[in-house]
Amino acid sequence: MIMLGLLTPTKYSRCVGQFFGRFKQTNRHRSFLSSGQSDEYIRSFITENTETAGEQSLTPEIKLRLFTPNCRFWRERPELWPFDDPYWAIYWPGGQALSRFLLDTPEVCQDKKVLDLGSGCGASAIAAKLSGAAHVVANDIDSVAAVATHMNCELNGLAPPICLTNNMIGSEPEGFDLILLGDMFYDEAIATSLHSWLDLCIKTHGTAVLIGDPGRAQFEGHGIRRLLRRLAQFELPESVREENYGLTCSSVWHYHPELYLN
Repeated sequence: MIMLGLLTPTKYSRCVGQFFGRFKQTNRHRSFLSSGQSDEYIRSFITENTETAGEQSLTPEIKLRLFTPNCRFWRERPELWPFDDPYWAIYWPGGQALSRFLLDTPEVCQDKKVLDLGSGCGASAIAAKLSGAAHVVANDIDSVAAVATHMNCELNGLAPPICLTNNMIGSEPEGFDLILLGDMFYDEAIATSLHSWLDLCIKTHGTAVLIGDPGRAQFEGHGIRRLLRRLAQFELPESVREENYGLTCSSVWHYHPELYLN
């Protein structure tokens, strides 16, 4: 995910939250440690330290390399982790709903130019490609996420999307037909900057925006919430429910501010 803030067990998940919480003590050193690593090294590291998973998610037809309790770094000392926090190695509930929606309604992105913003593991980008998108860009500021996305596309027999690692929020809008945002409304400041940038994309290019979120407080309490129309709601699989505090469903929303101009 792009520019993710601190995770805690009470905000997101019991197992996943504890896992990420262990990384916080050494986070400031990782940019130095990960600099200069080759794609070949990153690929080898991901292969050795993740499992092919996804069968228990909302999209069992998409295979992903993810962290599970069977993986070494679920229990390993966090200071041995050589990269930034591995948000790309978790299939977040908002991304699951968004990917499920695209697979169920392929006409939403068929023949479209699609941006998966804060792409993480690349699941929504993969779903867009499987649904017939003409052009897909996956954007995440973590370069390891880009490698993981390439590997996940290969797992699913797909050519990888274009992967960009610059921060696109606030940049000059490109002519995307559709922007996908899964689990991006986790922080008030990020949500506000997204709100402004999405408005600009819509006004400049008529871009459609779909948001996947399981109903976190930061999302439900933000002003953008009144500008959204829910398109679908999905019951989370039991395994995902067990990991997440109080999250039983995940929804897909259409950001449609022109409906509220009057």
